[in-house]
Amino acid sequence: MTNLDLNPRFATLGGYPFARLRSLLDGLAPPDGVRPIDMTIGEPRRPLPPMVAETVAGQAAGFGRYPPTRGSLALRQAFAAWLDRRYALPAGLIDPERHVMALNGTREGLFQIALVCVPPQRNGQQPAVLVPNPFYQCYAGAAAAAGAETVFLPATPSTGHLPDLDALPATLLDRTALFYICSPANPQGAAATADYWRRLLALARRHGFVVAADECYAEIYRDTAPPGALQAAAESGALDNLVVFHSLSKRSGVPGLRGGICAGDPAVIEHFTTLRSYGGAPMPLPLDAAATALWGDEDHVVATRAHYNAAYDAAERILGSRVGGNRFAAGELRPAGGFFLWLDVGDGEGFAHRLWTRAGLRVLPGGYLTRADAGGRNVGAPFIRVALVDDLETIGEGLTRLAAELAAAEAGPDRGGPGHARSQEAPSA
Repeated sequence: MTNLDLNPRFATLGGYPFARLRSLLDGLAPPDGVRPIDMTIGEPRRPLPPMVAETVAGQAAGFGRYPPTRGSLALRQAFAAWLDRRYALPAGLIDPERHVMALNGTREGLFQIALVCVPPQRNGQQPAVLVPNPFYQCYAGAAAAAGAETVFLPATPSTGHLPDLDALPATLLDRTALFYICSPANPQGAAATADYWRRLLALARRHGFVVAADECYAEIYRDTAPPGALQAAAESGALDNLVVFHSLSKRSGVPGLRGGICAGDPAVIEHFTTLRSYGGAPMPLPLDAAATALWGDEDHVVATRAHYNAAYDAAERILGSRVGGNRFAAGELRPAGGFFLWLDVGDGEGFAHRLWTRAGLRVLPGGYLTRADAGGRNVGAPFIRVALVDDLETIGEGLTRLAAELAAAEAGPDRGGPGHARSQEAPSA
Protein backbone atom coordinates (compact mmCIF):
# COMPACT_ATOMS: atom_id res chain seq x y z
CA MET A 1 0.00 0.00 0.00
CA THR A 2 1.31 3.44 -0.91
CA ASN A 3 2.33 5.84 1.82
CA LEU A 4 1.97 8.94 -0.38
CA ASP A 5 0.27 11.99 1.09
CA LEU A 6 -1.72 13.18 -1.92
CA ASN A 7 -3.70 16.38 -2.38
CA PRO A 8 -7.04 15.80 -0.58
CA ARG A 9 -8.95 18.52 -2.44
CA PHE A 10 -10.21 16.17 -5.12
CA ALA A 11 -11.65 13.61 -2.71
CA THR A 12 -15.00 15.40 -2.67
CA LEU A 13 -15.49 15.36 -6.44
CA GLY A 14 -16.75 11.80 -6.71
CA GLY A 15 -16.76 9.80 -9.93
CA TYR A 16 -16.81 11.47 -13.34
CA PRO A 17 -20.24 11.07 -15.01
CA PHE A 18 -19.10 8.69 -17.73
CA ALA A 19 -17.13 6.55 -15.29
CA ARG A 20 -20.27 6.28 -13.17
CA LEU A 21 -22.27 5.31 -16.23
CA ARG A 22 -19.80 2.54 -17.02
CA SER A 23 -20.19 1.25 -13.48
CA LEU A 24 -23.95 1.25 -13.92
CA LEU A 25 -24.14 -0.40 -17.35
CA ASP A 26 -20.90 -2.20 -18.20
CA GLY A 27 -21.36 -5.94 -17.91
CA LEU A 28 -25.02 -5.62 -18.89
CA ALA A 29 -25.90 -6.63 -22.42
CA PRO A 30 -28.46 -4.98 -24.67
CA PRO A 31 -31.12 -7.26 -26.15
CA ASP A 32 -29.91 -9.84 -28.66
CA GLY A 33 -29.89 -8.58 -32.21
CA VAL A 34 -30.34 -4.91 -31.24
CA ARG A 35 -27.71 -2.51 -32.54
CA PRO A 36 -26.44 -0.41 -29.62
CA ILE A 37 -26.89 3.35 -29.96
CA ASP A 38 -24.86 5.68 -27.78
CA MET A 39 -26.51 9.05 -27.08
CA THR A 40 -24.48 9.92 -23.99
CA ILE A 41 -21.59 12.16 -24.97
CA GLY A 42 -21.76 15.59 -26.59
CA GLU A 43 -19.28 14.71 -29.31
CA PRO A 44 -20.37 15.97 -32.75
CA ARG A 45 -20.23 13.24 -35.39
CA ARG A 46 -20.72 15.39 -38.47
CA PRO A 47 -18.27 15.17 -41.41
CA LEU A 48 -15.33 17.50 -40.90
CA PRO A 49 -15.26 20.72 -42.93
CA PRO A 50 -12.86 20.01 -45.82
CA MET A 51 -10.71 23.03 -44.97
CA VAL A 52 -9.49 21.31 -41.79
CA ALA A 53 -7.52 18.54 -43.47
CA GLU A 54 -6.46 20.81 -46.31
CA THR A 55 -5.08 23.48 -43.99
CA VAL A 56 -3.35 21.07 -41.62
CA ALA A 57 -1.69 19.30 -44.55
CA GLY A 58 -0.59 22.58 -46.08
CA GLN A 59 0.84 23.83 -42.79
CA ALA A 60 2.32 20.52 -41.59
CA ALA A 61 5.82 21.99 -41.35
CA GLY A 62 4.53 23.93 -38.37
CA PHE A 63 4.65 20.75 -36.28
CA GLY A 64 8.40 21.32 -36.25
CA ARG A 65 8.06 24.58 -34.29
CA TYR A 66 6.98 25.44 -30.77
CA PRO A 67 3.70 27.37 -30.92
CA PRO A 68 3.19 30.70 -29.12
CA THR A 69 1.48 30.52 -25.73
CA ARG A 70 -1.42 32.78 -26.71
CA GLY A 71 -1.87 31.44 -30.24
CA SER A 72 -0.84 33.11 -33.47
CA LEU A 73 -1.79 36.72 -34.07
CA ALA A 74 -3.68 35.60 -37.19
CA LEU A 75 -5.87 33.29 -35.09
CA ARG A 76 -6.53 35.96 -32.47
CA GLN A 77 -7.42 38.45 -35.17
CA ALA A 78 -9.79 36.01 -36.86
CA PHE A 79 -11.53 35.28 -33.57
CA ALA A 80 -11.81 38.96 -32.66
CA ALA A 81 -13.30 39.67 -36.08
CA TRP A 82 -15.82 36.85 -35.57
CA LEU A 83 -16.80 38.24 -32.17
CA ASP A 84 -17.32 41.66 -33.74
CA ARG A 85 -19.59 40.18 -36.44
CA ARG A 86 -21.47 37.76 -34.22
CA TYR A 87 -22.25 40.20 -31.42
CA ALA A 88 -22.21 43.51 -33.35
CA LEU A 89 -19.51 44.87 -31.04
CA PRO A 90 -18.18 48.40 -31.33
CA ALA A 91 -14.92 48.75 -33.21
CA GLY A 92 -11.90 48.37 -30.97
CA LEU A 93 -13.64 46.75 -28.01
CA ILE A 94 -11.71 43.50 -28.60
CA ASP A 95 -7.97 44.01 -29.14
CA PRO A 96 -6.40 40.74 -30.36
CA GLU A 97 -3.09 41.76 -28.77
CA ARG A 98 -4.47 42.39 -25.25
CA HIS A 99 -7.81 40.65 -24.88
CA VAL A 100 -7.57 37.27 -26.66
CA MET A 101 -5.90 33.94 -25.89
CA ALA A 102 -6.09 30.64 -27.77
CA LEU A 103 -6.58 27.48 -25.72
CA ASN A 104 -5.86 23.84 -26.29
CA GLY A 105 -9.55 23.13 -25.81
CA THR A 106 -11.90 25.18 -23.63
CA ARG A 107 -11.83 22.59 -20.84
CA GLU A 108 -8.18 23.53 -20.29
CA GLY A 109 -9.09 27.20 -20.12
CA LEU A 110 -12.17 26.77 -17.95
CA PHE A 111 -10.10 24.76 -15.48
CA GLN A 112 -7.11 27.07 -15.40
CA ILE A 113 -9.16 30.26 -15.07
CA ALA A 114 -9.90 29.28 -11.47
CA LEU A 115 -6.17 29.10 -10.73
CA VAL A 116 -5.89 32.64 -12.10
CA CYS A 117 -8.90 34.20 -10.38
CA VAL A 118 -9.19 32.53 -6.96
CA PRO A 119 -7.02 34.20 -4.27
CA PRO A 120 -6.11 32.55 -0.95
CA GLN A 121 -8.85 34.58 0.76
CA ARG A 122 -11.62 36.99 -0.15
CA ASN A 123 -12.57 39.53 2.49
CA GLY A 124 -10.93 37.36 5.15
CA GLN A 125 -12.87 34.22 4.18
CA GLN A 126 -12.45 31.15 2.01
CA PRO A 127 -13.22 32.20 -1.57
CA ALA A 128 -16.36 30.85 -3.22
CA VAL A 129 -16.75 29.69 -6.80
CA LEU A 130 -20.37 29.72 -7.98
CA VAL A 131 -21.47 26.94 -10.32
CA PRO A 132 -24.87 26.28 -11.92
CA ASN A 133 -26.45 22.96 -10.96
CA PRO A 134 -26.54 20.95 -13.35
CA PHE A 135 -22.94 21.76 -14.20
CA TYR A 136 -20.00 20.90 -16.44
CA GLN A 137 -17.80 18.81 -14.17
CA CYS A 138 -14.71 20.82 -15.09
CA TYR A 139 -16.06 23.76 -13.06
CA ALA A 140 -16.15 21.79 -9.82
CA GLY A 141 -12.72 20.30 -10.44
CA ALA A 142 -11.27 23.75 -11.05
CA ALA A 143 -12.79 25.17 -7.89
CA ALA A 144 -11.37 22.30 -5.84
CA ALA A 145 -7.91 22.71 -7.36
CA ALA A 146 -7.95 26.42 -6.54
CA GLY A 147 -8.89 25.79 -2.90
CA ALA A 148 -12.29 27.46 -3.14
CA GLU A 149 -15.65 26.42 -1.76
CA THR A 150 -17.85 25.33 -4.64
CA VAL A 151 -21.36 26.71 -4.22
CA PHE A 152 -23.91 24.97 -6.44
CA LEU A 153 -26.75 27.20 -7.63
CA PRO A 154 -30.02 25.51 -8.66
CA ALA A 155 -30.69 25.88 -12.39
CA THR A 156 -34.06 24.16 -12.65
CA PRO A 157 -37.32 24.68 -14.55
CA SER A 158 -38.47 26.99 -11.75
CA THR A 159 -35.45 29.29 -12.31
CA GLY A 160 -35.55 29.14 -16.11
CA HIS A 161 -32.66 26.63 -16.05
CA LEU A 162 -30.22 29.41 -15.07
CA PRO A 163 -29.14 30.46 -11.56
CA ASP A 164 -31.51 32.90 -9.88
CA LEU A 165 -29.38 36.03 -9.46
CA ASP A 166 -31.90 37.60 -7.09
CA ALA A 167 -31.49 34.69 -4.65
CA LEU A 168 -27.77 35.29 -4.07
CA PRO A 169 -27.04 36.93 -0.71
CA ALA A 170 -24.52 39.77 -0.58
CA THR A 171 -22.52 37.86 2.04
CA LEU A 172 -21.92 35.11 -0.51
CA LEU A 173 -21.16 37.48 -3.38
CA ASP A 174 -18.63 39.36 -1.25
CA ARG A 175 -16.46 36.25 -0.98
CA THR A 176 -17.10 35.03 -4.53
CA ALA A 177 -14.03 34.96 -6.76
CA LEU A 178 -15.45 33.30 -9.88
CA PHE A 179 -18.92 32.67 -11.31
CA TYR A 180 -19.20 29.98 -14.00
CA ILE A 181 -22.18 30.30 -16.32
CA CYS A 182 -22.91 28.28 -19.47
CA SER A 183 -25.23 29.78 -22.09
CA PRO A 184 -26.82 28.09 -23.93
CA ALA A 185 -26.72 25.75 -20.97
CA ASN A 186 -25.44 22.19 -20.96
CA PRO A 187 -27.62 20.15 -20.62
CA GLN A 188 -30.85 22.17 -20.51
CA GLY A 189 -30.27 24.42 -23.55
CA ALA A 190 -31.54 27.59 -21.85
CA ALA A 191 -29.99 30.85 -23.08
CA ALA A 192 -29.30 33.90 -20.94
CA THR A 193 -31.08 37.06 -22.06
CA ALA A 194 -29.33 40.38 -22.60
CA ASP A 195 -30.81 41.60 -19.32
CA TYR A 196 -29.50 38.52 -17.48
CA TRP A 197 -25.99 39.23 -18.76
CA ARG A 198 -26.26 42.90 -17.71
CA ARG A 199 -27.38 41.99 -14.21
CA LEU A 200 -24.70 39.33 -13.76
CA LEU A 201 -21.92 41.62 -14.97
CA ALA A 202 -23.17 44.41 -12.70
CA LEU A 203 -23.01 42.03 -9.72
CA ALA A 204 -19.49 40.96 -10.68
CA ARG A 205 -18.29 44.55 -10.81
CA ARG A 206 -20.06 45.53 -7.60
CA HIS A 207 -18.69 42.59 -5.61
CA GLY A 208 -15.34 42.12 -7.34
CA PHE A 209 -15.54 38.66 -8.93
CA VAL A 210 -14.93 37.34 -12.46
CA VAL A 211 -17.63 35.93 -14.71
CA ALA A 212 -16.40 32.92 -16.72
CA ALA A 213 -18.97 32.84 -19.54
CA ASP A 214 -18.87 29.41 -21.17
CA GLU A 215 -20.50 30.10 -24.55
CA CYS A 216 -19.36 26.94 -26.34
CA TYR A 217 -22.89 26.30 -27.67
CA ALA A 218 -23.46 29.89 -28.82
CA GLU A 219 -23.75 28.91 -32.49
CA ILE A 220 -25.92 25.83 -31.94
CA TYR A 221 -29.29 27.53 -31.60
CA ARG A 222 -32.80 27.02 -32.97
CA ASP A 223 -34.24 30.18 -34.43
CA THR A 224 -32.59 33.22 -32.89
CA ALA A 225 -28.91 33.72 -32.06
CA PRO A 226 -28.68 34.09 -28.26
CA PRO A 227 -27.13 37.29 -26.88
CA GLY A 228 -23.66 37.07 -25.41
CA ALA A 229 -21.90 38.40 -22.36
CA LEU A 230 -19.70 40.66 -24.48
CA GLN A 231 -22.76 42.61 -25.59
CA ALA A 232 -23.44 43.53 -21.97
CA ALA A 233 -19.79 44.52 -21.54
CA ALA A 234 -19.95 46.62 -24.71
CA GLU A 235 -22.66 48.80 -23.18
CA SER A 236 -20.12 50.00 -20.61
CA GLY A 237 -17.25 50.09 -23.09
CA ALA A 238 -15.06 47.87 -20.88
CA LEU A 239 -14.30 44.18 -20.44
CA ASP A 240 -13.70 44.35 -16.69
CA ASN A 241 -14.62 41.24 -14.64
CA LEU A 242 -15.46 39.12 -17.70
CA VAL A 243 -13.84 36.33 -19.70
CA VAL A 244 -15.83 34.56 -22.43
CA PHE A 245 -14.94 31.09 -23.72
CA HIS A 246 -15.75 29.82 -27.20
CA SER A 247 -14.97 26.59 -28.99
CA LEU A 248 -14.80 25.08 -32.46
CA SER A 249 -15.74 21.67 -31.06
CA LYS A 250 -19.48 22.39 -31.22
CA ARG A 251 -19.61 25.30 -33.69
CA SER A 252 -17.53 23.53 -36.35
CA GLY A 253 -17.86 19.90 -35.25
CA VAL A 254 -14.13 19.38 -34.66
CA PRO A 255 -13.73 18.29 -31.01
CA GLY A 256 -10.37 16.65 -31.74
CA LEU A 257 -8.89 19.90 -33.03
CA ARG A 258 -9.02 21.31 -29.46
CA GLY A 259 -9.86 24.72 -30.88
CA GLY A 260 -10.71 26.68 -27.76
CA ILE A 261 -10.25 30.41 -27.31
CA CYS A 262 -11.15 33.10 -24.79
CA ALA A 263 -11.40 36.87 -24.62
CA GLY A 264 -11.97 39.40 -21.89
CA ASP A 265 -10.57 41.51 -19.09
CA PRO A 266 -6.95 42.35 -20.03
CA ALA A 267 -5.74 42.03 -16.43
CA VAL A 268 -7.11 38.49 -16.28
CA ILE A 269 -5.68 37.60 -19.71
CA GLU A 270 -2.26 38.89 -18.64
CA HIS A 271 -2.27 36.69 -15.53
CA PHE A 272 -3.62 33.83 -17.59
CA THR A 273 -0.72 34.22 -20.01
CA THR A 274 1.75 33.90 -17.15
CA LEU A 275 0.08 30.73 -15.87
CA ARG A 276 -0.05 29.12 -19.30
CA SER A 277 3.59 30.05 -19.97
CA TYR A 278 4.47 27.75 -17.09
CA GLY A 279 1.85 25.01 -17.41
CA GLY A 280 -0.24 25.43 -20.55
CA ALA A 281 -0.30 23.43 -23.77
CA PRO A 282 -0.35 25.82 -26.74
CA MET A 283 -2.20 24.78 -29.88
CA PRO A 284 0.19 23.33 -32.54
CA LEU A 285 0.66 25.73 -35.44
CA PRO A 286 -1.01 23.57 -38.13
CA LEU A 287 -4.10 23.28 -35.92
CA ASP A 288 -3.86 27.00 -35.17
CA ALA A 289 -4.02 27.64 -38.93
CA ALA A 290 -7.04 25.36 -39.31
CA ALA A 291 -8.78 27.16 -36.44
CA THR A 292 -8.05 30.50 -38.09
CA ALA A 293 -9.72 29.30 -41.29
CA LEU A 294 -12.75 27.95 -39.41
CA TRP A 295 -13.39 31.19 -37.52
CA GLY A 296 -13.45 32.98 -40.85
CA ASP A 297 -16.05 30.70 -42.48
CA GLU A 298 -19.79 30.67 -41.77
CA ASP A 299 -21.13 28.31 -44.46
CA HIS A 300 -20.20 25.12 -42.59
CA VAL A 301 -21.74 26.54 -39.39
CA VAL A 302 -25.07 27.22 -41.11
CA ALA A 303 -25.12 23.62 -42.36
CA THR A 304 -24.28 22.27 -38.90
CA ARG A 305 -27.02 24.32 -37.27
CA ALA A 306 -29.54 23.09 -39.85
CA HIS A 307 -28.57 19.50 -39.04
CA TYR A 308 -29.22 19.94 -35.32
CA ASN A 309 -32.49 21.73 -35.95
CA ALA A 310 -33.58 18.79 -38.09
CA ALA A 311 -32.71 16.52 -35.13
CA TYR A 312 -35.01 18.58 -32.90
CA ASP A 313 -37.72 18.38 -35.55
CA ALA A 314 -37.40 14.60 -35.25
CA ALA A 315 -37.59 14.80 -31.45
CA GLU A 316 -40.82 16.80 -31.61
CA ARG A 317 -42.30 14.44 -34.18
CA ILE A 318 -41.30 11.17 -32.53
CA LEU A 319 -41.55 11.94 -28.84
CA GLY A 320 -44.55 14.21 -29.18
CA SER A 321 -46.64 11.76 -31.20
CA ARG A 322 -45.51 8.61 -29.42
CA VAL A 323 -46.06 9.94 -25.91
CA GLY A 324 -49.34 11.78 -26.20
CA GLY A 325 -48.24 15.18 -27.42
CA ASN A 326 -48.12 16.78 -23.96
CA ARG A 327 -45.64 14.44 -22.27
CA PHE A 328 -42.81 16.98 -22.46
CA ALA A 329 -42.89 20.76 -22.44
CA ALA A 330 -41.89 22.54 -25.64
CA GLY A 331 -38.62 23.66 -24.08
CA GLU A 332 -37.63 20.08 -23.36
CA LEU A 333 -38.06 18.96 -26.97
CA ARG A 334 -36.82 22.19 -28.56
CA PRO A 335 -34.63 24.21 -26.19
CA ALA A 336 -33.14 27.55 -27.22
CA GLY A 337 -29.68 26.11 -27.89
CA GLY A 338 -27.32 23.16 -27.70
CA PHE A 339 -27.84 19.63 -28.98
CA PHE A 340 -29.20 17.81 -25.94
CA LEU A 341 -32.60 16.73 -24.70
CA TRP A 342 -33.02 17.15 -20.93
CA LEU A 343 -36.02 14.99 -20.17
CA ASP A 344 -37.84 14.40 -16.90
CA VAL A 345 -38.55 10.66 -16.86
CA GLY A 346 -39.15 10.33 -13.12
CA ASP A 347 -36.00 8.36 -12.32
CA GLY A 348 -33.06 9.09 -14.56
CA GLU A 349 -30.71 6.38 -13.37
CA GLY A 350 -33.35 3.68 -13.37
CA PHE A 351 -34.59 4.70 -16.81
CA ALA A 352 -31.05 4.78 -18.23
CA HIS A 353 -30.65 1.21 -16.96
CA ARG A 354 -33.95 0.25 -18.57
CA LEU A 355 -33.13 1.86 -21.93
CA TRP A 356 -29.85 -0.02 -22.19
CA THR A 357 -31.07 -3.46 -21.13
CA ARG A 358 -34.40 -3.32 -22.99
CA ALA A 359 -33.67 -1.11 -26.00
CA GLY A 360 -29.89 -1.01 -26.48
CA LEU A 361 -29.97 2.77 -26.03
CA ARG A 362 -27.34 4.43 -23.87
CA VAL A 363 -28.16 7.81 -22.26
CA LEU A 364 -26.73 9.72 -19.30
CA PRO A 365 -28.64 9.93 -15.99
CA GLY A 366 -29.20 13.55 -15.07
CA GLY A 367 -28.18 12.96 -11.46
CA TYR A 368 -24.64 12.36 -12.66
CA LEU A 369 -24.48 16.00 -13.83
CA THR A 370 -25.82 17.52 -10.61
CA ARG A 371 -24.89 17.73 -6.96
CA ALA A 372 -27.29 16.98 -4.12
CA ASP A 373 -28.17 19.85 -1.81
CA ALA A 374 -27.68 19.89 1.94
CA GLY A 375 -30.97 18.04 2.39
CA GLY A 376 -29.90 15.23 0.04
CA ARG A 377 -32.17 16.29 -2.83
CA ASN A 378 -30.61 15.96 -6.27
CA VAL A 379 -32.38 18.20 -8.78
CA GLY A 380 -31.08 16.19 -11.73
CA ALA A 381 -32.13 12.75 -10.49
CA PRO A 382 -35.46 12.67 -12.40
CA PHE A 383 -33.78 13.53 -15.73
CA ILE A 384 -31.85 11.91 -18.54
CA ARG A 385 -29.59 13.72 -21.00
CA VAL A 386 -29.86 12.60 -24.61
CA ALA A 387 -27.22 13.82 -27.09
CA LEU A 388 -28.49 14.45 -30.64
CA VAL A 389 -25.08 14.30 -32.29
CA ASP A 390 -25.31 11.41 -34.78
CA ASP A 391 -26.63 11.25 -38.32
CA LEU A 392 -30.36 11.83 -38.60
CA GLU A 393 -31.15 8.17 -39.25
CA THR A 394 -29.40 7.06 -36.08
CA ILE A 395 -30.95 9.89 -34.06
CA GLY A 396 -34.39 8.93 -35.35
CA GLU A 397 -33.88 5.28 -34.43
CA GLY A 398 -32.66 6.19 -30.95
CA LEU A 399 -35.59 8.51 -30.33
CA THR A 400 -38.03 5.88 -31.57
CA ARG A 401 -36.67 3.39 -29.04
CA LEU A 402 -36.84 6.05 -26.33
CA ALA A 403 -40.47 6.84 -27.17
CA ALA A 404 -41.41 3.16 -27.10
CA GLU A 405 -39.85 2.67 -23.67
CA LEU A 406 -41.50 5.79 -22.31
CA ALA A 407 -44.86 4.55 -23.51
CA ALA A 408 -44.25 1.06 -22.10
CA ALA A 409 -43.13 2.45 -18.75
CA GLU A 410 -46.18 4.68 -18.46
CA ALA A 411 -48.46 1.80 -19.33
CA GLY A 412 -46.98 -0.57 -16.75
CA PRO A 413 -45.97 -0.62 -13.09
CA ASP A 414 -42.23 -0.63 -13.77
CA ARG A 415 -41.89 3.01 -14.85
CA GLY A 416 -38.45 3.40 -13.35
CA GLY A 417 -37.23 -0.03 -14.27
CA PRO A 418 -34.21 -1.67 -12.63
CA GLY A 419 -32.04 0.70 -10.64
CA HIS A 420 -34.92 2.79 -9.28
CA ALA A 421 -33.74 2.54 -5.67
CA ARG A 422 -30.22 3.58 -6.58
CA SER A 423 -31.38 6.88 -8.07
CA GLN A 424 -32.90 7.92 -4.76
CA GLU A 425 -29.47 8.16 -3.21
CA ALA A 426 -27.65 11.51 -3.33
CA PRO A 427 -24.98 11.10 -6.06
CA SER A 428 -21.56 12.37 -5.13
CA ALA A 429 -21.14 14.42 -8.29
